[in-house]
Amino acid sequence: MSDIIELLQWPAMAASLLAAWLVGSRAAARRFAGFWVFLFSNVLWVCWGWHDGAWALIILNVCLALTNVRGIVKNE
Repeated sequence: MSDIIELLQWPAMAASLLAAWLVGSRAAARRFAGFWVFLFSNVLWVCWGWHDGAWALIILNVCLALTNVRGIVKNE
């Protein structure tokens, strides 16, 4: 199980990059999807950070998740 959690950093990184690309779109639907992908990456990063005891990373991703929720609400 530990090895699986250790591998979470790679899909978390890929999801973060994809989300950043989507959020930069002019299309509201793509931005909306991007914020949801960011939330998914936040969950992955928190899981990985919890396993490794990376508390600053966990706090960062909780705060980023809140900004992503704000982005979902304010997306036009």
